[in-house]
Amino acid sequence: MGMSDPIADMLTRIRNANTAKHDTVDVPASKMKLAIADILVNEGYIAKYDLVDNGNFKDIRITLKYGADKNEKVISGIKRISKPGLRAYVGCEDLPRVLGGLGIAIISTNQGVMTDKEARKRNVGGEVLAFVW
Repeated sequence: MGMSDPIADMLTRIRNANTAKHDTVDVPASKMKLAIADILVNEGYIAKYDLVDNGNFKDIRITLKYGADKNEKVISGIKRISKPGLRAYVGCEDLPRVLGGLGIAIISTNQGVMTDKEARKRNVGGEVLAFVW
């Protein structure tokens, strides 16, 4: 049986690796996960990501980012909002602010996956995938 929520699985793997202070974490690849990883790199939450070929399938190898010593985490929280059982859609006027603008909301719009700030700029709404702070 396949996974019912692959995005939640990706976020949980990142959260667990971050808590355990790992350097890298591997996640099965998909276009949506690549878009989310791209946003996390651009916003400075993770150092980088690479596509790794494991024979018959691809993984995304995410390199996590920490402060001066590994006790300072860059990602202090990551949470899935829209779930398969209860999707969360918002219009452009109802886009959420995470910690008053200190965190980011990842939104899936008809113009691609973007942060809440970018969606506000482009005046589009969509599905709220996750909060990162």
